[in-house]
Amino acid sequence: MQSMTIEQLRAASNAGGVSGVTLKGQGGVFFVQIVTRSGIDAVLSKARSTEPRRFGNPLSALNVLRDIGITVGQFDASEYDPADKEPDAGNRGRADAMREAHEAAAYNQWLAAEIQESIGDLRPSVPHDEVMIRMDARIAHHKAAGTKRA
Repeated sequence: MQSMTIEQLRAASNAGGVSGVTLKGQGGVFFVQIVTRSGIDAVLSKARSTEPRRFGNPLSALNVLRDIGITVGQFDASEYDPADKEPDAGNRGRADAMREAHEAAAYNQWLAAEIQESIGDLRPSVPHDEVMIRMDARIAHHKAAGTKRA
């Protein structure tokens, strides 16, 4: 069975080359099976691979098909087993990756601002050795006083 990306499916559909699609449940996920007018069977794949695109929720698959312009198709849940759900089926993995990317970008922006502020600070620099002597004295003072803060 061949594979087709969303862009390829959209182009084939717009050209009238798709004779049908089936939303097929298998295990705990759904796949989109495609039949072209030339009789080729294909499965909807991820954008940059031939790995089949898995949908944990059939509504997500239906939304993708509708956005492509495919509004009529078949549904086969004969091999679907909701107890066999894959932990990262659907967009959950992608959503987590995007959240982490946004957090990393926000941190990088904060860090760049802190660095820029430090570069623009006009106060005289304190040598590292002097800072360490001061910190050691503060730590010793707090230990002697019985506090845990430095």
